[in-house]
Amino acid sequence: MPESAEEAATGQVIADQAAAQEAAATVHRLLREAGATVATAESLTGGLIGAVLTGVAGASATYRGGAIAYATDLKCGVLGVPRELLERQGAVDPDVARLMAIGVRDRCAADFGLAVTGVAGPEPQDGRPVGLVYIAVAGPGGDQDVREFTFPGDRFQVRSSTTLQALRMVADLVKAFTGK
Repeated sequence: MPESAEEAATGQVIADQAAAQEAAATVHRLLREAGATVATAESLTGGLIGAVLTGVAGASATYRGGAIAYATDLKCGVLGVPRELLERQGAVDPDVARLMAIGVRDRCAADFGLAVTGVAGPEPQDGRPVGLVYIAVAGPGGDQDVREFTFPGDRFQVRSSTTLQALRMVADLVKAFTGK
């Protein structure tokens, strides 16, 4: 019997969660090998990335901490994103994600900063569609990676997919930094 769309979506979220746990372990291993640390700035994920990272034994050696800047004004007040940018572009913007990553990296005295901002749903936000997400990683020496994604599914699926992709991106930038 074919599975329902809801069953398929649940299966994908479970697969994403397992992959995210594996990606988090990889991130920690790469950071340990590089003698580096990471900090997170989360909006739509509300702490999921930090939770997955701290779910790995020994995380305290490489995870400095993070900020859950769910409200737009916290992106400015806590992470240093210019108010003018937020007023002009809104919170779901690649430059906002990039500045969140830099802000959390600097404020937490980490080597790498990882930031996510987007629309998990159920409704669009500031004219941005559900599933639109920007993920940014800021590394030492000015290395940066900012990407746009459109993730399908409901709120839970978008947040799960964002967490997985964010962890993969930080692993990729750490690899690029170390030349591995």
